[in-house]
Amino acid sequence: MIIGLDGDDTLWHSEREFAQTQERYREIISRWADHHTIERRLLDTERRNLEVLGYGVKSFTLAMVETAIEVSDGNIPASEIHEVIALGKELLSHPVELIDGVADTLDTLSRDHTLLLVTKGDLLHQETKLAASGLGELFWRIEIVSEKDVPTYERIMRRHEIERDNFVMVGNSVRSDVLPVLEIGAKAVHVPYHITWELEHAAVDDASFPTISTLRDLVSLVDNWS
Repeated sequence: MIIGLDGDDTLWHSEREFAQTQERYREIISRWADHHTIERRLLDTERRNLEVLGYGVKSFTLAMVETAIEVSDGNIPASEIHEVIALGKELLSHPVELIDGVADTLDTLSRDHTLLLVTKGDLLHQETKLAASGLGELFWRIEIVSEKDVPTYERIMRRHEIERDNFVMVGNSVRSDVLPVLEIGAKAVHVPYHITWELEHAAVDDASFPTISTLRDLVSLVDNWS
């Protein structure tokens, strides 16, 4: 079986660092707006910019700068903007920390199955995180994409000549890793992370896919399917 795996918050921690950065960001610009207003305005800016800037730390940093300027009515000093930019740079250089059990699980899976990384975000940053993770040699192919939707998964299937009944996608986002994969007729597995970015939330009426609490549980699941 070909197993597609998400990167951020499936193999390594990511949203946790975003949340910590956002907390520090609120402190920097707290004299211009209350925390609730900052959170709401930042999310609105991120949503508005997605089509142009996509996902990742760089777009998040630009959203923080833009929001800071907006909530301060353009009065925020350059020194505080510099602090905000520094937050983004720290996030880009943050060490990669694998989620518990990931390395051993992928090693086990790679013995009997073919692993494909399908992750979205900034190309350079995702490549850097993959290299730092030490997992690269376990993957047959690497796909770093700007969006995870039906057309994207269909292109991946065609490019690598993957049969849909022989493919399963595994990730923490129902919106990105599960629903579009089910729509093209393949399998998907949800591995929830304790923090989910609001723009990745998805309403699911009928959970017609398995949810596992840890990636370790994937081994027996795909073995049964195989």
